[in-house]
Amino acid sequence: MTADPAAAPLAVIVLAAGQGTRMKSDTHKVLHPIAGKAMLLHLLDTVTDLSPAREIVVVGKGREQVEAAVASRGVVSALQAEQLGTAHAVGAAVPALGDFDGNVLILFGDTPFVAADTLRAMLARLGASDVPGIVVLTHSPAESGAYGRVILGDGDRIATMVEYKDASDAERAVRLCNSGMMTLTAADLRNWLPRIGNDNAAGEYYLPDLVMVAAQDGRASVAVEGAPVEAIGINSRAELAAAERLWQDRQRAEMMAAGVTLIDPASVFFAADTQIARDVTIEPNVVFGPGVTIAEGTTIRAFSHIEGATIGANCEVGPYARLRPGAVLEETAKVGNFVEIKQARLGRGAKANHLAYLGDADVGAGANVGAGTITCNYDGFFKYRTVIGDGAFIGSNSALVAPVTIGAGAIIGAGSVVTKDVEADALGVTRSEQQSLPGWAARFRARQKARKGAK
Repeated sequence: MTADPAAAPLAVIVLAAGQGTRMKSDTHKVLHPIAGKAMLLHLLDTVTDLSPAREIVVVGKGREQVEAAVASRGVVSALQAEQLGTAHAVGAAVPALGDFDGNVLILFGDTPFVAADTLRAMLARLGASDVPGIVVLTHSPAESGAYGRVILGDGDRIATMVEYKDASDAERAVRLCNSGMMTLTAADLRNWLPRIGNDNAAGEYYLPDLVMVAAQDGRASVAVEGAPVEAIGINSRAELAAAERLWQDRQRAEMMAAGVTLIDPASVFFAADTQIARDVTIEPNVVFGPGVTIAEGTTIRAFSHIEGATIGANCEVGPYARLRPGAVLEETAKVGNFVEIKQARLGRGAKANHLAYLGDADVGAGANVGAGTITCNYDGFFKYRTVIGDGAFIGSNSALVAPVTIGAGAIIGAGSVVTKDVEADALGVTRSEQQSLPGWAARFRARQKARKGAK
């Protein structure tokens, strides 16, 4: 008979005090992004699926950065002033548990890929009728490297765990490795953690030693095996890049499985929150920043960069388009090559086909924005808005100096600099009268040639 793990409240301790010196960065290691989101936030989003009663992040050097990153999430921080090992780090979190009575998950801020279902499996095993003392997350990577090894006894029971440097050749041949992640009850954690010693070469307090302490009390620890990807830790720029590739490959596969066409999957890069409906086609070399939503039937053409944009159904974007935060394209709108949109809305069927900048603007349904058009939205101090009415036509190479309103159905003559409102269905044009001087060009050339010859 298996107890319901959901019946016990859950606390999560995330260790994030490591300095991450191999990153060689002023940015805290756990805040380096994968798909535009800090690796720590990837992990905390996974934890949220478990509805924990408490979330504690252990911080050390660079604590201000980490605390700022989690400030809006209701996460408690606990300071590990000295880095004396992983068990010492967990000890720094224990006071923050207070009188919490339930299960505790111990995770690592630089290991962002562990899955919620795997964590649920660990909690379920902890609640099983044989009442294990500790559940350890293990994995069997293709290359075991310097991971600590887990030696099993009967079934999933752990006979011993050994650090790689202390392992015999026979133990190193074992492929089952320790991820470092584990779960146990808060009562057992309070009981066993103070009994871990530091009689080792580094003089540190190691969290895996909890398994041995539990065994001294006659409590068995057990292993739950996860996929190798779930145990990937990120400690260097190279490992960060590898994690990015891994995340992108998984996301590309998920997008295609959901009905999105990727012409060249390896050249498309998503953000962690990119939302794309089915029957969207994405051509090669497209990059999505955070905050993008795309409705069905839209085509994103090659070499476009899209961030913070909402794109409606059956739109066309690019090639070589840039949509910046606040860009909104309603159904069947079209943004062509070398068009930049920022804090601007294009209404249903509106078009800006090429070589335009639309910032802080509202473009009405069916309006056409000609090549070379810009909204002059910034005077060096303040931003101003441009409004273009439904069905308006903006001629090529026009400059709309905000704040300005172009009425519905109005036409702006090519090359105009518009500084005043134009009423609906009117022609707005601001250009000097064209003149033609017969013979002037021939006389100019002759005069210049004569000057050049004189030299």
